[in-house]
Amino acid sequence: MRLLWYASVLFKRLPSVPLKSNKRFLPFTSIEKKGLKKVRKSFVLLLTGLLAVLILSACGQKSQEDVVTGLDEKAKEYTSYKAKAKMTIETGSDPQVYNVEIWHKKPSLYRVYLENPKKDQNQVILRNENGVFVLTPSLNKSFRFQSDWPNNSSQVYLFESLVKDIQNDSDAVFTSKESKYVFETKTNYQHNKMLPTQEITFNKKDMSPLSVKVMDTDRKVMVKVEFSSFQFNKQFDKESFDEKKNMTLSQMDVATSAKPSDSFAVKTPLELPLGVKLLEEKDISTEDGKRVIMTYGGEKSFTLIQEKAQVAKASSSVTLNAEPVNLGYTIGALSDASLTWTYEGVDYLLSSKDLSQEEMVTVAKSMQGQSSK
Repeated sequence: MRLLWYASVLFKRLPSVPLKSNKRFLPFTSIEKKGLKKVRKSFVLLLTGLLAVLILSACGQKSQEDVVTGLDEKAKEYTSYKAKAKMTIETGSDPQVYNVEIWHKKPSLYRVYLENPKKDQNQVILRNENGVFVLTPSLNKSFRFQSDWPNNSSQVYLFESLVKDIQNDSDAVFTSKESKYVFETKTNYQHNKMLPTQEITFNKKDMSPLSVKVMDTDRKVMVKVEFSSFQFNKQFDKESFDEKKNMTLSQMDVATSAKPSDSFAVKTPLELPLGVKLLEEKDISTEDGKRVIMTYGGEKSFTLIQEKAQVAKASSSVTLNAEPVNLGYTIGALSDASLTWTYEGVDYLLSSKDLSQEEMVTVAKSMQGQSSK
């Protein structure tokens, strides 16, 4: 409205060129009069066009509130989506790169396929009407969780989780670029307060996510997700989220990583709680090989057990009273007093009555990307 008011004022102030003769002007011919009328008309049309461009340009600039509303509407209206991405995790000296495939069908069916090509291993996080599952195809094992995943924490590769993080952060920073919307928001990781900030980039055209960067307290990017494709409202068949079907399909994608060998490289955590040190380490012989038990003590105490993972002869499913937790290089099972995970054919168990869940996750994460003992 303000632009229209300026236009009316400017129009009124246009110089009035006399079209009739007076004492100071010689009489105009009819041809000259027509020429002056055309000039004035052309000027008015030019001014009107410029004002129209300005008005349309102003209308095209969406505010942060407009974009958040658009994201919310998108999250409500879609029925499903399929996406592919590359996830890079900065852990230790060697970044871990994963191919990620995400399937989601409303209201609560999920399939997240994680593959590390260099390590020749994969895992599947699945949610269906039977619960939440983490499948480890290379070991022919499935773990079932009593969990509210993915609603209980930020999920870097799920559209609705990213939108929720933006809506929950009243201090989110918004930037509009040529073809992108960029938000910087707080994260909501239950067991990791060391990654407080994320930068989320959306495609202006269809509001699909383009990339996510999760930063530590020094604003160093520790996790980066780059989407190569994202398609809303895709069709799925009945078996897309079935645990048995997914176990079979995933086993075809990767060879068994747990080789029939009793030996394995023992690893030690690089990060320990203040005042904690290794007190004892002992090897125990078992039917399946050796088991290494490491005892830590001091201000706090915990026990760390490592042993060769065994491939199940038949597909088996174990129900755990725990939450799935992303350790960066694998998915673990976290309870109040323990954390278990499998990586590169080795089973790990960390148990403690003293450590918090966040401390257990920190210790476990520090065991990746370091030299084996």
